[in-house]
Amino acid sequence: MTHQTLTEALSLTDDGAGGLTARLSGDFSNAPLSLPQEKGAPFGGLMAALAAGAMRQGLAIQTPLQSLTIQYLAAARFEDASFRPGLNRGGRNIAYASVTGGQGDRTAVQALGTYGRDGHGPVLTPLVASPPPVDSLEDTPLDPRFGPWFTRYIEHRFVDGPRLFGQNAGRAPELGCWMRTTDRAPLDEARLLFLLDGLYPTYWTALPAPPAIAASIDLRADLLAELTPETSPEGWAYFHFTSRDVGNGWAVEDGVAWTPDGQPLALVRQRRRMMPSRTPAGT
Repeated sequence: MTHQTLTEALSLTDDGAGGLTARLSGDFSNAPLSLPQEKGAPFGGLMAALAAGAMRQGLAIQTPLQSLTIQYLAAARFEDASFRPGLNRGGRNIAYASVTGGQGDRTAVQALGTYGRDGHGPVLTPLVASPPPVDSLEDTPLDPRFGPWFTRYIEHRFVDGPRLFGQNAGRAPELGCWMRTTDRAPLDEARLLFLLDGLYPTYWTALPAPPAIAASIDLRADLLAELTPETSPEGWAYFHFTSRDVGNGWAVEDGVAWTPDGQPLALVRQRRRMMPSRTPAGT
């Protein structure tokens, strides 16, 4: 079987009608590896990367991405998807853009992007960190019973193990993990957005099995530094995720990403909608 490469999955082609087309493959399904790819939908991190890429490519934006806000309106299908970007306002230093992505009359995502030049000003970096060296940790493939198909494209190295299903009970629901894409390409904007959604919900570490399934509703990423090939030549970034609130059918989770030398790269916040649990008959 021929698998789509990550570079192919992130590629967008001009459709000749003001939009761009991406081919969504089941290789990037969010369904567990133990289930058919068709049981899931294209992974949210991939859709975020494509949305940002469509704005940059379709509008010829050259300045760094500062923030991306994306709403997941409906599950996309595993087929070609069209992304239509628009420039809401553009200036010399800051550009505000938007994009919708979907298939036919079905809109799957809509997103806003803020692009802008870096400038001179005061510097304050309270998020500087000292993560454990990545070479001191072992690769930890996710259990195929719950690890999604798209995680075959990510190397995970957990600082204190996956901590799944209650191992963080009574403690902070948090995880530290090094990640990079398996093509080991230098970290870039698209791959960082891909990885910012590259782990299971952190509340899984505080709650018992079976995992409480949730669907991503929206995600906001703030990029804190311009990415160059020298930022992370081997593609590694260190991530720390924390569940901020879980209740009433919703979950809110925050994450931070750092370069290998501990400089802050990005902040991310994601809201998830919990799927209703089924009560067994007779109980």
